[in-house]
Amino acid sequence: MQTTLKNKAAFEGTGLHSGAPVSVVLHPAPANAGIVFRRVDLQGTPRLAARWDGVIVSPLNTRLVNADGVTVSTIEHLMAALSGCGVHNVLIDIDGPEVPILDGSAATFVRGIVQTGLTRLNAPLRAIEILKDVSVTDGAAFAQLSPATSLQIDFAIDFADAAIGKQHKTLNMANGTFVRELCDSRTFCRSADVDAMRANGLALGGSMENAVVVDGADVLTPGGLRHADEAVRHKMLDALGDLYTAGAPILGRYTGTRAGHAMTNRLLHALFADSTAWRWVNCDAKIAARLPGVGVSMADLHAVA
Repeated sequence: MQTTLKNKAAFEGTGLHSGAPVSVVLHPAPANAGIVFRRVDLQGTPRLAARWDGVIVSPLNTRLVNADGVTVSTIEHLMAALSGCGVHNVLIDIDGPEVPILDGSAATFVRGIVQTGLTRLNAPLRAIEILKDVSVTDGAAFAQLSPATSLQIDFAIDFADAAIGKQHKTLNMANGTFVRELCDSRTFCRSADVDAMRANGLALGGSMENAVVVDGADVLTPGGLRHADEAVRHKMLDALGDLYTAGAPILGRYTGTRAGHAMTNRLLHALFADSTAWRWVNCDAKIAARLPGVGVSMADLHAVA
């Protein structure tokens, strides 16, 4: 069955790129509402559905826009938390244009969701089953969805900085894997890129407290890495969040090589442009057991955060 939150969950922090303080409140929502943001700081509290066809292409984050030009950006970590915790319907009040970065991972969002708990709604859950390979490329970057019985993510990255270098990881997202393996992995950047981003009005809220900063072989962030392969884990976290803009859980294998937010959104456009590449399936107990978020508990969260 579809789910929503039992009660509201609130978060406060700073926007990574805007540097502005912002608060977010997640509210229970009815069946078939989906994931919807509401800009409570603007007249009329305009709404934005968290869907692939409302995403503005951006290399650094995932940004939504509605028909009136209202935006909400950097939604990917919150979307990953909702997907990884199995939340299908939620109304998200936000009092600014950007979701707070918090510690640079999804762990704080996950903690709030797990503590609040979920409730089942009186409506069946549907998933998107991938029927054949669909892929997009951009130079050395590649992203693909292919048939699989659960959501699997296979990701590879290659950075010149030795602190990151080449990393590759594959995970099945069922049975709380996201919470245990990915949710505490933080966004990362090269020290050389920080000044350039700030000169362009980006990363104004970035700090050593909410990002892993590397310089060659050195990790500059105090305390170092949470995982030896934290960088590729975070890319997988981003991919899970971006895939959730499909509008439902996906049954398929996502393969990404040097892929980012824009590539994943292009992949969803390609998927939904081909009606033979996917179909809706009603989730019985066996299918539901293979979806992200099923069986997540505080024990999973305590293991990482």
